[in-house]
This record gives sequence, C-alpha cells and structure tokens, in this order.
Amino acid sequence: MLQTVSHPAEMGLDPDRWNVALHLIRGWCESGKVPSAGLLVARDGKTLGSQLFGRQTLSSESAPIRSDAIFLIASITKPVVAMGVLMLAERGLLSLDDRVEQFIPEFGRNGKHAVSVRNLLTHTSGLPDMLPNNRELRVANAPLSEFAKQACEIGLDFPPGRGSQYQSVGFLMLGEIIQRVTGQSCAQFLRQEIFLPLGMHDTALGAPGPWLVGANSVVHRIPEVRVPEDQVTESSWNWNSSYWRRLGAPWGGLLTTPADLGRFAQVMLNGGGFGDTRILSRASVCAATSNQLDAMKEVPADDRRCRPWGLGWRLNWLAHSANFGDFLGPKTYGHWGATGTVLWIDPDLNAFCVLFTTQPQEPHGNYLARACNAIVAAMT
Repeated sequence: MLQTVSHPAEMGLDPDRWNVALHLIRGWCESGKVPSAGLLVARDGKTLGSQLFGRQTLSSESAPIRSDAIFLIASITKPVVAMGVLMLAERGLLSLDDRVEQFIPEFGRNGKHAVSVRNLLTHTSGLPDMLPNNRELRVANAPLSEFAKQACEIGLDFPPGRGSQYQSVGFLMLGEIIQRVTGQSCAQFLRQEIFLPLGMHDTALGAPGPWLVGANSVVHRIPEVRVPEDQVTESSWNWNSSYWRRLGAPWGGLLTTPADLGRFAQVMLNGGGFGDTRILSRASVCAATSNQLDAMKEVPADDRRCRPWGLGWRLNWLAHSANFGDFLGPKTYGHWGATGTVLWIDPDLNAFCVLFTTQPQEPHGNYLARACNAIVAAMT
C-alpha cells in the first residue's frame, strides 16, 4: 500500500528540515519530557517507515522502546468507529438523520428523543463528554454494557443540533448502534470490516485475551503511558491497566501501531480504498471530511465557521495551534488522543502524519503541535 523509500527527498521532504523534526522528537524523549514516541509520515504514497523514540516503560532503567510497539491511541478511535457507522449507511442499514432511539429504544429517555446519528457523529447531540459517574464505573471495572445503560439514563446539556460540545458518550452510543444493527460487538465489526481487509494485524479495539496473557501475549509491546496525576494511584483502571486495555471503549480504546494506522490513513487519503480493496465509497469519505456544521443553522455561527467537524473527523481549525500545529491547509482533517497522540491527513499535500506519544498533552497538545510544525515545514 505504501512504498518505503530510503531517503527523505524521494518523498518530497527537505532532508535537513526533516532531521530537525526527528531531532526535536528524539530530544524530548532523551530528556524525559516525553517517555516515548512513534512516528510515521507519508507523502505521495511513499514513506520512510515507522520511527520509534524513547523507552518502553517510565522507569529510568527501561529498555528502549520496541520497534513493534503497540500504542493506546485514545480518541483517534473516534473517527475509526465513525467510519464503521458510515459503512452501515452505505449498506442501507441506517441513515444519518435516523434517531438513535430507533436502534436503542431506551436511549430516548430524559429529553433525548430527537438525538440523531448525525448529532452523535458531529458532537452536536448535547450529551456530555463523559458520564457523571465515569470514574465510579471505571473503579468498579464495569463492562461497556453498563456504560451504555447509564448513558441511556442521562439528560442533555442543550437540545440536539443547537450547539457543539465534544462528547465521548456519543461515540459510546455509536458503538452500541453498530452492535444492535449488526449483531456483532463494535470491536468485532471493525476487525472484520476494516482491520483484517487492510492488513492491520496489530490493531484491536480492546485487547483480546491472547494479547494480554498466554504464549502469544503482546502486552510487553504496549509502552507505558505517563498517566495524569488523578490516575497515578489507580492501577486497577488507569490507561495502563489490564481493565482499560481490554475494555474497548468506542471513544478511546483502540490499540495500534504507527504502521497499521498509516494503512487506514492512506485509504482515507485515497478516497476509501487501495488497489482492488475498497473500505468506503468516495462519497462517504467526502461527506465524512466536509464541514457538517456548516448546514446546521441552529449551531452558533462561530462554531460552524471556526471549529468545524466532519463525521467523526475534526477538520483543521485555522488560527488554532492545538495538536495539528499552525501550517496545515484548510482541507486537513484528523483527530487527537488524550494519551498524547495525533493523526492528520492533508489532501493538498497528499500527505499524512501519525504521531503517537505516551505523554498526555490535553488540552493544547503542545509537543504534538510543535512536532507537526517541523514536519510540515520539511515538505517541499
């Protein structure tokens, strides 16, 4: 799918400027500001391959990060789940203006009757980002089904379509819709319809049992995340816990490698397929990466104009440095993750960047933004 080349100039990168970008990321890892990082940049279907920096654990005595490291990429999970939903729309199994309660009848309680699938995909549902008792559920090691049950009981912060508010709970419900429509869990559906066809063999929404225990365990390949202060003592449910790695949260539980996610990114850049393999139609990719808020007249004008969303994809917010940096064009789309990760795809540059770290950076993504600036500056 991607041609690996041996020199930056072969893929339109200025060698000196590219080395500046690599030196920047390597320096952060050597100083301990960022424990570890994985990078894959592609342009015109060419790449230098995955580049890994730092160490595998937070210990100062840790071995270097493995060349086959599998990262927890947090909210970059969201656009992958969204593309699963668009597959169902392509097959006539739903339309985006269908109400969520058509698939999950119990969801319509407490003023949520009018919430549509489109509202979930565009962060215009009025749902909160997280459940009010999110922490209690994680402490109890609750299954996804309990999160979904609780989501059906809560109310909205504003009427659907009247505002834009980032909402992980909406992607929890999109995962539930996939399950209700297909009879498969969201994790199973994505594996069958996206990961296996694209050869993403080191990718899973929630680590399957054999990944964490047994002779074929890959747990040693997952680098340790430097968790936020409120998670440090919570080893039973934090990002590094077996519970969280297994849960498969549709809003943030994807585990993958830079090379695997690069396959998915190249398919998006190609308009939904590669060779004889087509994952999505060009029409779906176009809709997913276009400003959906622009036509929602009751969403505040500043959100529609300055903070656009596609279907599961964050479009480039110009004059906004966080995560994507400052130099990407108006057609750029992608997502970021709370564990310190970012993916962006720029059709004008015919390029994408996968940058995973294990250093949480929300809300500004300062390391990510600065690295992205250096990477884009190297593109001639």
